[in-house]
Amino acid sequence: MTDTRHLLLVAHCPSDNTRALRDAVIRGASHEDIDNVELRSLAPLDAGPEDVRWADGIIIGTTENFGYMAGRIKDFFERVYYPCLEEKQGMPWALYIRAGLDGQGTKTAVERIVTGLRWNPIRETLICRGEFDDAFLDQCEELGMTMAAGLEAGLF
Repeated sequence: MTDTRHLLLVAHCPSDNTRALRDAVIRGASHEDIDNVELRSLAPLDAGPEDVRWADGIIIGTTENFGYMAGRIKDFFERVYYPCLEEKQGMPWALYIRAGLDGQGTKTAVERIVTGLRWNPIRETLICRGEFDDAFLDQCEELGMTMAAGLEAGLF
């Protein structure tokens, strides 16, 4: 497959640790063995319907805020939901959460929205919970690589 595929990363990064997680996803999605995937990484307030329409797959990164997704991620979904509802059904997606608690409320809230959008998950949600651990970086890098390699190979 030689056609370039498009991967959108929308990540809320209010701290050094969450920026490191985003950067790990970018590293994985930009792996040297992946040639035909173009990555666009945006903050939630900078991403809109045109970016979702451009994408062949999407990764969402959010913090757990009071047991819910970050408000900026919710704002992103509110702006893209109806404009992209019909056009992007079946789009592969993945989610990672930086959670101080268990991340389950955040996971449930995001999954409820993307179920309505009829996007298809490529894997179980990655929840990086508790004290920051460098293993989170490897997990996020693997997530980015999995999505990009799968898009390139035409698996999703």
